[in-house]
Amino acid sequence: MYPRLKIARSLLSNDGAIFISIDEGEKSNLKRLCDEVFGEENHRNTILTRRRVKSLNVQFAENGLFSMNVGTEYILVYSKSTQFLMNALRVKKNDVPIKGTWNVFWSGADRPTLRYNLLGFTPSSGQWRWAKQKALEAVENYNLYLSKYANQMTLEEYWKSTGQKFKFIRKIKNGTGKNGGVQYWLPPSDTVLRTTNWTDIEVSQIKKDYDLPFENPKNVELIKELIRLIPGKEFTVLDFFAGSGTTADAIFRLNTEDGGNRKFVLVQIAEPTSENSDARQTDYKDVAMISKERIRLAGKNVSNAGSQLDIGFRVLQIDTSNMKDVYYTPDQTNQATLFNNVDNIKRNRTPEDLLFQVLVDWGVDLTLPIKSETINGKQVFFVDGNALVACFDTEITEDLVTEIAKRAPQCVVFRDMGFVSDSLKINVEQVFKQLSPVTVLKVL
Repeated sequence: MYPRLKIARSLLSNDGAIFISIDEGEKSNLKRLCDEVFGEENHRNTILTRRRVKSLNVQFAENGLFSMNVGTEYILVYSKSTQFLMNALRVKKNDVPIKGTWNVFWSGADRPTLRYNLLGFTPSSGQWRWAKQKALEAVENYNLYLSKYANQMTLEEYWKSTGQKFKFIRKIKNGTGKNGGVQYWLPPSDTVLRTTNWTDIEVSQIKKDYDLPFENPKNVELIKELIRLIPGKEFTVLDFFAGSGTTADAIFRLNTEDGGNRKFVLVQIAEPTSENSDARQTDYKDVAMISKERIRLAGKNVSNAGSQLDIGFRVLQIDTSNMKDVYYTPDQTNQATLFNNVDNIKRNRTPEDLLFQVLVDWGVDLTLPIKSETINGKQVFFVDGNALVACFDTEITEDLVTEIAKRAPQCVVFRDMGFVSDSLKINVEQVFKQLSPVTVLKVL
């Protein structure tokens, strides 16, 4: 876990956070690791979730138990810095109140700038809950209610008639204490702020949404709720353990619900499925194949429901470089290497392989749109319009170079051994200077 946590921290934005699910057996060890990597001060919460209880202990109950069944799991929440602020989530109440309540307007936090005269009382310590102007408006709102509407309707009815926007403050006659009897009104609500007790949500999802051979996938509703904690609707979620692809499914659904543009990066090693498992019997040779199929099915589901969401995704696999060693460390003693045409690219590498190496090496967003065209019989890639144009075919002619230059690309990449002649290879830069002077020219 330690190296993964170090990588996770380096990848996090300054206002980002990490959520790590763990059982109680390793919780304390993980907490120590996270305190070291992220800093103890960046531990935000430990969320408690419900785990489906198995009946393992029933047969031993009469004779006494060595330990109870485990009914909960934990989610540790760490931020990279103090810039991360969570959304305030709310959950439905079991018993919805009809009437509002009055509460103490004084708070124990020590901010002298929020100690001002209100209804003839100024606290000597602590602070009022709101800024002065907001509090004075709430006092006026309540006085208006008393003078004009109290005989006609309840405070709850008046609050509703104002569009449920007014706030109210009053002072109890002969009130004492640190608040001097000053109170503010809390309207009735069918929700309450969510705490770290998430036992209303189960960790695993027993009922499968898809006919896939994967046991105990993470609950989509749990992942959606965690993502809702993150402010905004346009950010990237990285999942180091993709498993069945629940995170991608959750993001598809959440974007559909609230019009968000969240993206995901899922990481899953090609861990082989068991020889005699249902997965292997249905041609899922590794877990990554299950992840990919889950993402396809999840995208299809939201599309079938009428969503216009972009459900496209790309699958990339870690591999060795496409380039031969001579490309990185040319043999200075071998004159043939220096002056003769030497192909830098390994055999059996496709144009797509070369294109994505260029994107990775140059730090280009791998989700940008890519279009392939055939020009003069050669395959030419256009990344994000004309931002990057690449052709890795051989036997490239001046006509093709001229045609590409007319498109005024920002950057062009060719294969070093791709030109029909050395003279064209030398003169190609001049062609672009004449037709597209701002183009950056590269060769592999």
